[in-house]
Amino acid sequence: MSGRADIAVVGGGPAGLSAAVNALARGKTVRLLSSGKTNLKHAENVDNYLGFYKITGGELMDRFEEHAAALGISAEKGKVLNVMPLGGYFMLNFAGQIVEASAVVLAIGTAKAREIAGEAEFLGRGVSYCATCDGMLYRGRKAVVWGLAPDSAEEANFLHSIGVQVVFAAKGERPENLKPEIPFIPEAVSEIVGEGSVSAVRTGGDLIETDGVFILRNAIAPTTLVPGLETQNGFIRVDSRMQTNIPGLFAAGDCTGAPLQIAKAVGEGLIAAQAAAKYIDSLGK
Repeated sequence: MSGRADIAVVGGGPAGLSAAVNALARGKTVRLLSSGKTNLKHAENVDNYLGFYKITGGELMDRFEEHAAALGISAEKGKVLNVMPLGGYFMLNFAGQIVEASAVVLAIGTAKAREIAGEAEFLGRGVSYCATCDGMLYRGRKAVVWGLAPDSAEEANFLHSIGVQVVFAAKGERPENLKPEIPFIPEAVSEIVGEGSVSAVRTGGDLIETDGVFILRNAIAPTTLVPGLETQNGFIRVDSRMQTNIPGLFAAGDCTGAPLQIAKAVGEGLIAAQAAAKYIDSLGK
């Protein structure tokens, strides 16, 4: 899809689907960007969502997705790596592509991983979250891949194939599909160090010299995703309209805090979509 959407919704769970459906109901164009992962799909039984009793999380998500699909809304699969406010519109790095939108609704769930020392400091100066986006910058150079997502080994293999000198670090055993010529360190990356740009990472008690580090997580912390975004106790700070501290940027669902319940997520998705639509109307777009 080309051209600027009215509203980009990041996240395909209950909050994101609710936001997308209600944005469409307000006559706005919508792009729904989703990693394809939602905790609800793995729930064995749901009995506290009104109107649905003794239903599995997977079945309930199917119903939500069927509703959206009936209106012509389907999730585009991939990771949103960052969201840049540009004064009147937003630019999103979505799986290596650029998506533009007049307003954004974050429905990204909870990011369990926290930033490590040096991560924010060296973002864009040796720290990356996307091998396909930034891999060519490290051709002929050293890069550590910190594998925290199921497809991490595939991305490490890709970097190796384009001439990057890759070292793969991850807790546990060596991935079976990791190319045998790629060195493996069975430790997490605990710190990123350098002066001006990345020069090394710490894994366990060792310091590994490198020109860059690819941190491949399933989810990205909100403050890493959006520069300048305000949080409180690890959750995105919003007002009663689900507006963040950044004009045109709204948030809904688990990422805004407790209670982490489906009903809250769906309701906040509705509020965020309506508020985003009003925001766009106020711009005269």
